[in-house]
Amino acid sequence: MEYVKLGRTGLDVSRFCLGCMGFGDAKKWVHPWVLNEADSRPVIRQALELGINFFDTANVYSLGASEEILGRAIRDYANRDEVVLATKLHGRMHEGPNGAGLSRKAILSEIDKSLARLGTDYVDLYIIHRWDPHTPIEETMEALHDVIKSGKARYIGASAMYAWQFQKALHTADKHGWTKFVSMQNHLNLIYREEEREMLPLCREKGIGVTPYSPLASGRLTRSAAETTHRSETDRVQKAKYDATADGDRLIVDRVAALAAERGVPRSHIALAWLLQKEPVAAPIVGATKIAHLEDALGALNVQLTAREVAFLEEPYVPHGIVGHE
Repeated sequence: MEYVKLGRTGLDVSRFCLGCMGFGDAKKWVHPWVLNEADSRPVIRQALELGINFFDTANVYSLGASEEILGRAIRDYANRDEVVLATKLHGRMHEGPNGAGLSRKAILSEIDKSLARLGTDYVDLYIIHRWDPHTPIEETMEALHDVIKSGKARYIGASAMYAWQFQKALHTADKHGWTKFVSMQNHLNLIYREEEREMLPLCREKGIGVTPYSPLASGRLTRSAAETTHRSETDRVQKAKYDATADGDRLIVDRVAALAAERGVPRSHIALAWLLQKEPVAAPIVGATKIAHLEDALGALNVQLTAREVAFLEEPYVPHGIVGHE
């Protein structure tokens, strides 16, 4: 396993982060393909044995069940001081007023609930899952600063928003002397590259570590269009992200397949190797639900793409509509 600093911090994270959205309770979540606790634990344990020290979850994943499963596994299988735990807030956790968003009330309430579910007294990285247009950014940033000063989180990060929003948050924190974001978890892969226009240059300028989600486009970069899985057939979020551009994206998927065949490696190695060479990507989030998914991901660390190969993969891309910011 390789380790890198997360942005300009001193925090060491594995080159891949295990995304834990796929662990939880299908009855509590929009995805029927999530693994229950018994099936999740071997994947988490194998990730640790392979050297992955970075784990990402969220309060909204299976309404807290993902955090509970991850927390118990970490307590049983790992040294907490060696693990980097990240969780997120923003999504709706209960009906009625104050059940979602980034108000001071929500932040100070949800951090305590997440810590209780994870079974730890701090998280390493506390992430706002989306931008909240209904709460002043000053209120959000000051509350996050207070979470840091209370010792309940070590760093803060953001996810899935426009570059102007992220810059506004960074400026607000800088203006008031509050804690600033150190990471950006955004949507980035070979068939969705809109983040290269503004967000990646902003993150490079500010020293922000990027931890992309959907690095394999929910598996679409790893198989032909004719192949299906339980997830591809039932994941409505995946369909919303990629169905509209599937015809145009097929040429890119075909080029991944061709280069993988030429190299004699799985398609996932090519897609992840492309992402790893993008600045300032620190640790793509791999949503593994099988041990084989982890082993495939790590194999990408041995693939170094040439400039010609990168150009070959990138050349067919055309502009896409923004996906994931709402």
